[in-house]
Amino acid sequence: MIDPQTLSLFQDAVADPRFPIAIGIAALSGLVRGFSGFGSALIYMPLIAAVYSPRLAALTLLLIDTICSLPFALHAMPQCNWREVTPVTIGGVVTLPIGVLALLWVDPLSLRWFIAGLVLAALVALAAGWRYHGRPTLAASFGVGALAGFGGGAVQIGAPPLLVFWLGGTNNAVTVRANIMVYFIMQGALSMVMYFFSGLFSVQAIVLSLLLGLPFAVAMAGGAYWFHGSSDALYRRAAYLIIALAALVSLPVFDALR
Repeated sequence: MIDPQTLSLFQDAVADPRFPIAIGIAALSGLVRGFSGFGSALIYMPLIAAVYSPRLAALTLLLIDTICSLPFALHAMPQCNWREVTPVTIGGVVTLPIGVLALLWVDPLSLRWFIAGLVLAALVALAAGWRYHGRPTLAASFGVGALAGFGGGAVQIGAPPLLVFWLGGTNNAVTVRANIMVYFIMQGALSMVMYFFSGLFSVQAIVLSLLLGLPFAVAMAGGAYWFHGSSDALYRRAAYLIIALAALVSLPVFDALR
């Protein structure tokens, strides 16, 4: 038997006029995440931050993405390169708490501008084909992990430095995808601990995560199925377009039009 007060929280969340928009954003984010192993934050964060708030966007994405992606990450784990993932993860562990402090103390409007700018910068880097072609030294790996950890802790966007770093190496797409998925599982677990002890979790975030988790998971399964035998070139063009539109639509300058 569901407690009436708990049921009321779910009813209020569903009745919110923003909820149907959030459903669509979650489904689109899950589709991209399932296909590429990354990208959910580049779509979800700027749009949900604009619809609700940066803090609620980060909390719900952390819960939804970490839990829903766990089976896919476990399946991909045999394909990951642990010699590359381990030092990057250590770098992320060091700076993730600093990112969490930014989420706690930075003004929400400033965070929204930061999110949109970070997403657009990541898009330019990916679309232009910028890659790290040097030898993956421990120092370079640690630095990349530090950047990813801060972005992940602050706004749940840590993939761009990882992509620029790993896509320039000799690994194939399967290994790069596995590296990223395994990294984010470990970062997600640490983020949950940090967010919990920082008092960031709220009832609203948990309720919204439960409601948005299903469309995200279903779309993610579809994206993972699409990954096998698909055209990388076609996907990249579609993903870049979606990410660009998400970042532009979310800019605070357009708030008056929403």
